[in-house]
Amino acid sequence: MACWLVKTEPSAYSFGDLVAERKTLWTGVKNPQAQLQLRAMKKGDRVAVYHTGGERAVVGTALVSGAPRPDPTDKAGKRVAVELAGEWALAAAVTLATLRGEVAFAGSPLLTQGRLSVLPLTAAQWKRVEALGRRVP
Repeated sequence: MACWLVKTEPSAYSFGDLVAERKTLWTGVKNPQAQLQLRAMKKGDRVAVYHTGGERAVVGTALVSGAPRPDPTDKAGKRVAVELAGEWALAAAVTLATLRGEVAFAGSPLLTQGRLSVLPLTAAQWKRVEALGRRVP
């Protein structure tokens, strides 16, 4: 099982929207590096959902609930999307400022490639996010 982080602008689609819908197809990712990450995702992988904009924080977790498939929003048919299922809200949002101070995140693409919308997390990074966020059902 791999771990990932996906970014979303909460005014466009929030973690709350994902929880309300239970599942969504994560579409519209255009960056080639982010596309490589989507293509590597497998059903059952864990996902941290990060709100961009004014929040800049991990706010919840999800599971990859469907293998990569063609992105229906891509008319050229070159991009993929994955199905995500909302899992847990974090009791405390884990801010970017907090993660910058965490040893586990040294060198992470989250800190070095700010515009990358899908990125891998190590097991240590995943555990740290859960601990800092005090995950609750």
